[in-house]
Amino acid sequence: MLTPLNFIEKLLDASNEFAVRTTIAKNQFLIREGQIEMNLYYIETGAVRVFRLTEFEEQTIRFGYRGSFINSLYSFFKNSPSELYIETIRRTTVKILPKEIILKLAYETHESLIQYCQLLENLVTQQIEREIDLLTDSPSERLQRVLSRSPELFQEIPLKYIASYLRMSPETLSRVRNS
Repeated sequence: MLTPLNFIEKLLDASNEFAVRTTIAKNQFLIREGQIEMNLYYIETGAVRVFRLTEFEEQTIRFGYRGSFINSLYSFFKNSPSELYIETIRRTTVKILPKEIILKLAYETHESLIQYCQLLENLVTQQIEREIDLLTDSPSERLQRVLSRSPELFQEIPLKYIASYLRMSPETLSRVRNS
């Protein structure tokens, strides 16, 4: 049966041959606002956060940790400057897969293309879930939605970044978690 997981497995197999593995210290950037994203990052160890800066605050919009892929998706697809930063929040080891390798694998066979499309559908679904999170008024409901998708979040990500992701202060997050 065709699944996005088949394409991910193919990416991981290809990463052994084509990817560059690197370890990055805490508080370093995989990409900064204004750069064009040309890679997909597979996180072997550590954790990263994706955020944007406004004139008032940093807005955390996504996390990546062991076993996940991450990049500045819009920039990757549109070849436009990223509006996002991807920063390590712990010492992190990543495999860096160049875009041209990913596309070569996607268009290799009809099955690969279907798997790639299914993977993209999953990514779109995740983005929609995140939008619903942002539109949910209740802090406790936002927390429950996120925990149902990512129960390991509090083991992987510091509280201050989770609070930013949930659009609340760390104090509010602590209060909501304790109630």
